[in-house]
Amino acid sequence: MNSAESNPELESFREQWKTEVRAKHAAPSSSPSQQQQRAAAGPSTTLSKTAPRVKPPQPNQKPAVQEQDDDYAEQQSFDEPVASRPKSSHDREQPGAPETGEPVSALEHYEKAVEKEAAGNLGDSLRLYRKAFRMDDAVDVKYKNKHFPKPVPKPTPAAPSKGAPLGAGSVSKAEEPQSMKDLIASFSVVSIAPAPPPVEGTPPHPCPLASLPEELLVHILRDVAILDVGDFVRLAQVCKRLAYLVASEDGIWRRICLGLEFGFGGMQYYWQRQITWGPLTEQDLLREADEAAAAAAADTSELEALPPPLTLTERARRHAQESTATTLMFYNSLYSCSWQRMFRLRPRIRFNGCYISTVNYIRAGQANVNSVTAGLPVHIVTYYRYLRFFRDGTVISLLTTAEPADVVHHLTREAVALHAGGANPHLPSAVVQSVLKGRWRLAREADNPGASLSEVEGDVMVETEGVSKYIYRLDLALGTSGKGAKSNRLSWKGFYSYNPLTGDWAEFTMKNNKPYHFSRVRSYGVKGA
Repeated sequence: MNSAESNPELESFREQWKTEVRAKHAAPSSSPSQQQQRAAAGPSTTLSKTAPRVKPPQPNQKPAVQEQDDDYAEQQSFDEPVASRPKSSHDREQPGAPETGEPVSALEHYEKAVEKEAAGNLGDSLRLYRKAFRMDDAVDVKYKNKHFPKPVPKPTPAAPSKGAPLGAGSVSKAEEPQSMKDLIASFSVVSIAPAPPPVEGTPPHPCPLASLPEELLVHILRDVAILDVGDFVRLAQVCKRLAYLVASEDGIWRRICLGLEFGFGGMQYYWQRQITWGPLTEQDLLREADEAAAAAAADTSELEALPPPLTLTERARRHAQESTATTLMFYNSLYSCSWQRMFRLRPRIRFNGCYISTVNYIRAGQANVNSVTAGLPVHIVTYYRYLRFFRDGTVISLLTTAEPADVVHHLTREAVALHAGGANPHLPSAVVQSVLKGRWRLAREADNPGASLSEVEGDVMVETEGVSKYIYRLDLALGTSGKGAKSNRLSWKGFYSYNPLTGDWAEFTMKNNKPYHFSRVRSYGVKGA
């Protein structure tokens, strides 16, 4: 009698063991929790609970199959938070899972770092950049492809082959894209059509603009342009008829250019106020007359008699006439008799916001004697400069570490008067306690006798209060940054300190100074309005 017949329970145990081994190789790998339960349950969990206990297989039997590496859970890295690790196949989010709002992927960390850098928070941006490149060393290429994709090249028409009919393989004139000028001209015959009724068969909604005469419609558009040029230009998005009027109505653009609200009638080419915002005195007028006589004598090389000083009223009238004459001269010569082109391209100070300069630099710190590190600590310094111009020739200058969101809405004359001498420090507008009063004007030919008026056009001079008896002088140049708005940047040309008692000048270093960039402010006095 063999061993199988003498011990049927042992033979049954062997068959069941072989069946489980085959099933384990055929079925997909189970989860680690199931493997732990199976290991805790013993070599066989399919045996009946009433089956008698038997001895395990002898050493001469086939060994059990070893577990593979795929049966183990993926190892986690604890050098950074779990949320910042790249997602694996085991960590995919389930549909409908709530979003945490924190950056997860490398691209999201890179985008967050760009936002922090634009806001001036250089320390946070460096930390996010470092984490993004640690997760993906090519994340900058992915960011560029997502936000700045290359334009798709236009297919070039194939040259006609020999023997082909004339015009074959070439693009016809009708298929060529229209220029902007031709597209706007095609809107001249289009009228304003009311919106269709929401339900067929019902009367349409009334459209008062569609029934207005052309003269009244142009008058309304001019009033909108006087209130806000940006709103006037955005009317071109309403319909084709308004787009044609906004682009071609030269009378409205002439009123904008010559007006005091946003145009060149509000540009100041002479000092209109004292540095402390007070009115000019007779001594100021005498000094200005002496400077004008000296400039005239230098041009003619002859000594001329000093002209009598003008009154404030006569002075303002002459300056307005001079400004209008200069604008008309540039209109005919530099800007091809286009008021719209002049308003876009001619340098001008913008009054519906403020100019902000964000300065970031790295400064080495002092080493600690008890420190075991090899390198010195590094300090990332961030501060801001603010300039807000007013149409009457005055300006507000502020140097602070407060971010723009906490400052720009409080750059008003009322806030400066409210906190004069450090008063009311408990108010949110107390950040303007360090404001310096000043005045501004644009350059003219007398400031640079060797240059033409078109060459000095765009230079800005700002004089502000200084420490003690000193006066600060900022020489800036209007420019353009980006492809959108114009005259939105003020670049540094010089920064000086002047002592009016001794007549001494000193120049500040320009090592860390950055250009000013214009930011529009929709309302002052109320934060977030």
